[in-house]
Amino acid sequence: IKMAGDFRFPDADTDVTEKNEETEIVVNVGGVRQVFYRDNLNQYPETRLAELLNCLSGGYDSIFSLCDDYDPGKREFYFDRDPDAFKCIIDVYYFGEIHMKKGICPICFKNEMEFWKVDLKFLDDCCKTHLSEKKEELEEIARRVQLILDDLGVDASESRWKRCQKYIWKFLEKPESSYPARVIAVLSFLFILTSSVVMCVGTIPDMQVVDAEGNRVEHPTLDSIETACIGWFTMEYVLRLISSPNKLHFALSFMNIVDVLAILPFYVSLTLTHLGAKLMELSNVQQAVQALRIMRVARIFKLARHSSGLQTLTYALKRSFKELGLLLMYLAVGIFVFSALGYTMEQSHPDTLFKSIPQSFWWAIITMTTVGYGDIYPKTTLGKLNAAISFLCGVIAIALPIHPIINNFVRYYNKQRVLETAAKHELELMELNSAEGKAASSKSEFGDLASEGKEVPFYSSRLKVSHSDTFIHLLSEEKHYRTRLQSCK
Repeated sequence: IKMAGDFRFPDADTDVTEKNEETEIVVNVGGVRQVFYRDNLNQYPETRLAELLNCLSGGYDSIFSLCDDYDPGKREFYFDRDPDAFKCIIDVYYFGEIHMKKGICPICFKNEMEFWKVDLKFLDDCCKTHLSEKKEELEEIARRVQLILDDLGVDASESRWKRCQKYIWKFLEKPESSYPARVIAVLSFLFILTSSVVMCVGTIPDMQVVDAEGNRVEHPTLDSIETACIGWFTMEYVLRLISSPNKLHFALSFMNIVDVLAILPFYVSLTLTHLGAKLMELSNVQQAVQALRIMRVARIFKLARHSSGLQTLTYALKRSFKELGLLLMYLAVGIFVFSALGYTMEQSHPDTLFKSIPQSFWWAIITMTTVGYGDIYPKTTLGKLNAAISFLCGVIAIALPIHPIINNFVRYYNKQRVLETAAKHELELMELNSAEGKAASSKSEFGDLASEGKEVPFYSSRLKVSHSDTFIHLLSEEKHYRTRLQSCK
C-alpha cells in the first residue's frame, strides 16, 4: 500500500499471485477482505495482525489461536468480527491514530480494539471523551442495578441488628421500596411545608403576642407546631444517621448538612434562652436568638430531597459552572466600565447622584440586569446615552450563556431518564431469564462458581444472570455477575 496521493486499501480480489512477493497476509473480517504488507504491520508488532506474520510457522494450533478460520490455498485468515470497527482500527497502521465512526457503540469499539490488541492511546481524544462518557453511564446503570438487588436480597449470615439497620435505611431513604416508605416520605414532605409556612406566618404582626417584657413574639400555638416539626426532623436525622452504611459520608453529604442547619438553630436558641441570660446580657441573647431563627430558612432546601426536579436543577447548575462563570465575567466587566463612564459623565451636573465609582456600581448592576429601581439615575444627555448602551449590553451578556445552561439541564434530565429506564430494563431481562431457565442452567452455572471456591450470590434463587459479549460490571466486589448492555446506542 502506498501512502502517496489518494490513499485506498488494496482489494484482495485482484490477482494475488501477481503480488505474491509483496503480499504478506490476506484478512477477511465479516466478509470484508483486506491485504496487508509486512512493513505496515511491523510498525506495531504487538498487535494481532502483526502476530499473523509469524504464526504460519507454528502450525494450525498457532494459527487458530489468532483467527477463527484459515484457507491455506489463498493464505487467507478469517475473523468473525465487526467489519465496520475493523475498518476504523486498521487506520493505526497507516495514519498512527484511530477515529471511531459515528453510530458505532463506544464500548463495543473498545472491545474490538482489545481483540485486535491495539492500545487505546491511539484513539483520538474526541473519541476517548465519548468512550469515557459511555463508561460513566454504564457504571451508573450498574450502581443502580446493584442498589436494587441489594434491596431485594437478605443475607442470612448478617446479624439481626445489621438487617434492622438495612431495613430502616431503606424505609427512610428509598420511598419506592414499599407503600409505608412512600407514606413516610409524603409525611416528611408535609412537615417541611408546615414548618416553612409556620416560619412565614409567625412574622405577621397580627399573629404575634406580647410577652411579659413588652416584646412581640410568635404565638404559642405556632411555637408548638414548630417544636413538633423540629422533633420530627430530629428523629428522622438520627435514625438515618444510625442506619447509614457509611457514617462519615452521610455526615459530609450536602443535603445532610442542610438538615443539620435546619435543626441546629432551634436547639441553640433554646439553650441561649434558658442558659444564655446568666452568661450575657438579655439584649445580646435576644439578638443571637433572632439571628439563629433566620437560619430556619435553610429547611426549605430539604424539599430537594423529595423533588427529583430540584435535584436535576442542582446537578445541571454544577455542570454549568463554566457558562455561569462567563456570565459573571461579562457582567463584572460591563459593571466596571459603565459605572466609571457614568460617574465621569455625570460630574458636570450640579445635582448628580453619582457620588463615586463604587456607588455607581449599584446603578450599573440594576441597569444591566434591567431591574431599574430609579434611586440612582443619570441627568445628563451623555449619561442617559451611557445608560441606554449599558442595559442593551446587559441584555446581550445575560442572554448569551443562557442557551448552553438550558441545554445542560435538558441533557442531564434526559440522561437521568435513560439511565433509570436502562436499569429497570436490566432487571426485567434478569427476571425473564430467571423464569425461562431455572433448573439445569442455573444449577450448572452456580455449580461452577462453587467448584472454583467463589461465593454464590444470595439472590441466585430469585434472578438469573444474562450473558453477552458486552456486559456491565457491577461495582460491588462481593457479587459477581453480568447483565446485557442496554445503554449502547
